[in-house]
Amino acid sequence: MSDSFSTLTFDVTTGSRETALDITDRCAAFLESVAPGRDGLLNVFVPHATAGIAVIETGAGSDQDLLAHLRDLLPADDRWRHRHGSPGHGRDHVLPGLVAPHATLPVIGGQLALGVWQSVVLVDTNVDNPRRTVRLSFLG
Repeated sequence: MSDSFSTLTFDVTTGSRETALDITDRCAAFLESVAPGRDGLLNVFVPHATAGIAVIETGAGSDQDLLAHLRDLLPADDRWRHRHGSPGHGRDHVLPGLVAPHATLPVIGGQLALGVWQSVVLVDTNVDNPRRTVRLSFLG
């Protein structure tokens, strides 16, 4: 069987607060429709200069710990050269250097091969842009 490629975009609203939004279910639903029983790779990409994709545990506080740590590393103050939008917005443009705007994940038998506690999370610290697009691409 030859490799095939499928892709889909979807929009999410992250709101006016920093967020770590679990999108694992959206990834799984995409794979159910394009890759039933197949092996391959899922690429998750956010085409924004101020957001990232992380693979972390959610629900036990790790997602909030990540956001708190990013606030410590990237304070929303006037130190940033990139200045427009909300005060400290320049830090949002540094975020993808720490939390990449993509993740490539193994797919086995049509399902994400994540660890027991791992989730796919959109990380967004930019309160000026509450609408985000996520692109899912399966190669297999």
